[in-house]
Amino acid sequence: MAVQSVEPSTTSVDLGPAAALSCRECGERFPLGPVFACALCFGPLEVAYDLPAGDPEALRQRIEAGPANIWRYAPLLPVPAGVAAKPNLNPGFTKLVQADNLARGLGVTGGLYVKDDSGNPTHSFKDRVVAIAVEAARAFGFTTLSCSSTGNLAGAVGAAAARAGFKSCVFIPHDLEAGKVVMAAVYGGDLVGIEGTYDDVNRFCSELIGDPLGEGWGFVNVNLRPYYGEGSKTLAYEICEQLGWRLPDQIVVPIASGSQLTKIDKGLKELIALGLVEDRPYKIFGAQAEGCSPVSRAYKEGHDVVRPVKPDTIAKSLAIGNPADGPYVLDIARRTGGAVEDVTDEEIVEAIRLLARTEGIFAETAGGVTVGVTRKLIESGLLDPSLTTVVLNTGDGLKTLDAVAAGPTATIRPSLEAFRAAGLAAV
Repeated sequence: MAVQSVEPSTTSVDLGPAAALSCRECGERFPLGPVFACALCFGPLEVAYDLPAGDPEALRQRIEAGPANIWRYAPLLPVPAGVAAKPNLNPGFTKLVQADNLARGLGVTGGLYVKDDSGNPTHSFKDRVVAIAVEAARAFGFTTLSCSSTGNLAGAVGAAAARAGFKSCVFIPHDLEAGKVVMAAVYGGDLVGIEGTYDDVNRFCSELIGDPLGEGWGFVNVNLRPYYGEGSKTLAYEICEQLGWRLPDQIVVPIASGSQLTKIDKGLKELIALGLVEDRPYKIFGAQAEGCSPVSRAYKEGHDVVRPVKPDTIAKSLAIGNPADGPYVLDIARRTGGAVEDVTDEEIVEAIRLLARTEGIFAETAGGVTVGVTRKLIESGLLDPSLTTVVLNTGDGLKTLDAVAAGPTATIRPSLEAFRAAGLAAV
């Protein structure tokens, strides 16, 4: 017997064009609410929309006239009208850097760009996803914001909660980089270290949601996950707008849970459907650290299932051993003609240095992963250097200082003689 669809409630909250939650596995629809799994098949839920119809050029002009942050795309996001006037951190519209020096170093001739999200308020792309989750938390009446985090998300939640007037309590693995711990703690909310990996932290948070202790809590990447994930679409929107409203030929995206990559693909498909960009092929490549590369391994072995691993890498922001969106990443890489590749810790550090000395961008370890994987993909012939390519840097290198050893070229007395003696006068 067929199961009747559950239609959105007519008295549901105002989240703009968001119409329902839809299961990515069975397609069942549910009313908007703080749920993340299908009640019928336990598949993940994502936001379904009533997107604006009509003249693409009028929509394009409306977007371009909007604020220089993610709220210029409010008509395409699960947020209410007037969201830009509310107290929030206003992330987004970060630089798309034309990386000609890096292109020469990698042998790219078709145009290479770095989407540098280190310019967000807490210096990572996580500000995007949290901004959307905050609006859902407001709509559903939550009083406390929380999350499980590998570092960047903890800081983004703490800052957004402080700005928006929420309490916050975030959970992290006990052995994160010191810079990320400080940045998560400084905003005044509670920061709890959990003995174990990120996957242990995430399991704990899932248990807390079902306990009276978690009543009134919005976990941005658990019970608010369908809305949170939509923030990553804005990367796709911005890249296309900054390229003159055209799709990139190739894009290289780091993989932690895999949500960012899947939502970038969703954003590109939405722009095509709305007529804002020309419909033509594009390839999406996933990038992992070798020490936590379950998706890369599954891709190379031809599997559709991702086997969990225990992370062991300096790229701790990507150290999710059981990535929730792993199977969907595999589907997208194969459907678009992309691939999933990984690099060693040594290659990550080398790539961080390469990006810094060629483009003046100090990336955190996840950025080293994408640049390192881009180089590896070119060398293996999987990525075409004659095509327009966008590489994501999702965070600031100041957060992962321990990964790169650096110091003064020389230490001298304050005199010209000492400077000459150091052999630096011709530099």
